[in-house]
Amino acid sequence: MRGASAGWASMAHRWADFITPSTLQLAPLLEVLLEPISCVEQLSALQLGLQEVLVNAVRHGNANDPAKCLRIRRIVTPRWWVFQVQDQGCGLPLEARSVHLPDQADALCGRGLFLIDACFDDVRWSARGNRVQVALRR
Repeated sequence: MRGASAGWASMAHRWADFITPSTLQLAPLLEVLLEPISCVEQLSALQLGLQEVLVNAVRHGNANDPAKCLRIRRIVTPRWWVFQVQDQGCGLPLEARSVHLPDQADALCGRGLFLIDACFDDVRWSARGNRVQVALRR
């Protein structure tokens, strides 16, 4: 992980920015991102949902290119856990942002967006579609 920095927007909000190479070796990154979470139920949902967000960014956004990076911002407020993940890809088109399960149970892809939607209370995409913000109420 390069260039991790933290700042204070106010006493009620904390954020940390991370820039990391695009890799599927996500366990160390997830550990750092989830470090402030102590609620076991929320930790499980956040871990599953955030892993799906990161895997999608690496595989689909950055096309498994290790020369590309992910930019992640973790924002902690009194009421929300918020994560913004941006890849260097072209973006996910609006019509492809469906949260439905694939028709075939053995489909090789298509479950990630469904899981992300199920794990978070709020999911928002940038207009371009290469940045997603996910949030869970505390």
